[in-house]
Amino acid sequence: MYVKSPCTRAGEKGQCEECEYGTFTEHSNELKQCLKCTQCRSDQETVRACTGNQNAECRCKSGRFCDPDQACEVCKKCSRCENDEVIVRNCTSTTNTECKKISHKPASTSVTAVVIVLCSLCAVAVICVIVILLKKRQTGSQQNLPDRTKTGQASTSPMVRADLEVERERLCETPSDSANSSQHNLTCLPSPTSRVTPVASGLPNKRDIEQFPTLMPVNGEQSLKDCFKYFEELDVCLQNKFFRHLGINDNAIKSTESLSYDDRMHELLKVWMEKEGRRASLNDLLRALLELNQRRTAETIKQNAVEEGHYRSVSDDDL
Repeated sequence: MYVKSPCTRAGEKGQCEECEYGTFTEHSNELKQCLKCTQCRSDQETVRACTGNQNAECRCKSGRFCDPDQACEVCKKCSRCENDEVIVRNCTSTTNTECKKISHKPASTSVTAVVIVLCSLCAVAVICVIVILLKKRQTGSQQNLPDRTKTGQASTSPMVRADLEVERERLCETPSDSANSSQHNLTCLPSPTSRVTPVASGLPNKRDIEQFPTLMPVNGEQSLKDCFKYFEELDVCLQNKFFRHLGINDNAIKSTESLSYDDRMHELLKVWMEKEGRRASLNDLLRALLELNQRRTAETIKQNAVEEGHYRSVSDDDL
């Protein structure tokens, strides 16, 4: 309000009037007119509108400030902290942003030691894992080895070996069964389960056959059976010829073609032994070898029979 007309005489009151729009007075006064309201600038925003008894209140817009202790003719733009600074106090309408340099404190010795220890432990763990994986791979390879071995053994099963032996014997057979074919037998393939005995060339010497020692069994028929294993020394190429020479027919020989070399030798010797009965003698088998020019094989079998105690030489007893 303002004084529109003052009092003119004692005891009278003056006349007061409300402030017009855009003007104000905040306190009792004797002003003859109201004060004009403050108009906020474009860089300011109105906080409180002007009324008849209160002036308008302005402040700087967001992002700007004005120091109240200085003449605020314009709001200044708030500062921004640099990359190596941190904000201590944000910018307000009356204060600028306050920044502070970042202080780089050196890492303590204890922290460095902890980091080194952790890195070392990680490295050890990685090495242990690698070693374990390598051992597992080696173990897996060793476990797979028996399977491969079994596969290799399966390829030489009795049936397969029998087929191979039949093929070898077919190649070993010659048009003539005479002793003169011994040179041809040298070209035969050896059996995987028998050793190849060199075959002498020429006809057998009757004098050598007659001078060959005569053996006497120590345990009768059992001594002869115990010596069957020594005949595995015989060349596979001469197996069929040997048993034909002993009088075994081809049907009996062919019936054993499915057996392995060793089993076939034992089976045919049993057939011969049953055919001969009590007349069966190791001396007859050795004589057959001599007649086939297999003196070395005969001597080896004779030596094994004597050394193993199955037979003894008659000539030794005479001495």
